[in-house]
Amino acid sequence: MSQQAARLVVFTRTADYRHESIPAGTEALRRVGAEDGFEVTATEDPAVLEREVARSGVAVVVFLSTSGDVLTPGAREALRLHVAGGGGFVGIHAAACTEYDWPYFGDLLGARFDRHPQLQPGTVTVADHDHPATRHLGARWRFTDEWYDFRSAPRGVRILARADESSYKGGGMGEDHPLVWCHERLGGRVFYTALGHTAEAFADRDFLAHLRGGIRYAAGWE
Repeated sequence: MSQQAARLVVFTRTADYRHESIPAGTEALRRVGAEDGFEVTATEDPAVLEREVARSGVAVVVFLSTSGDVLTPGAREALRLHVAGGGGFVGIHAAACTEYDWPYFGDLLGARFDRHPQLQPGTVTVADHDHPATRHLGARWRFTDEWYDFRSAPRGVRILARADESSYKGGGMGEDHPLVWCHERLGGRVFYTALGHTAEAFADRDFLAHLRGGIRYAAGWE
């Protein structure tokens, strides 16, 4: 898809915990999208999501800290067809807490949220620098977040970064603690980052570059 025709749909509906960072994240994605030439639509209405995804020119659908059961049957099918047809998907932070009763979404995202310790500084270890979401980072990236544990490690994905559990308190996955990954198993490109709990994160230059790289990857521009 050409950059001139590209559209970005940001979905932020919550049916469970609602992150206070969602407005800051939405505005950051609008800025990032505009800078890269995306037409950005943000919505919390699954009917709007269904309609927008069915329109031509949608490069990437972003789930920004969604939670709980947020999709209608029609919106589910629209998302599935979007990805099956080669469209991109990006999940940010609590997207992993979404649609637990829809097996496809778990396969799409790669893993399901389990728990997290208290918000605190920690260290991200970059496993793969050959990706637009991580190539700007050093080997170790100091960050403040909730350091999500997942019910199981994602399978069939490319791990881009891990959490160093020795750098914070309360980690529950051990030395191999995936935090950021991508895959192309379902037709389109999928990128997920567990980071993004705080509003301050969306003003962090490294984190914004991280998101921009993930979106550009999902759009097929990298």
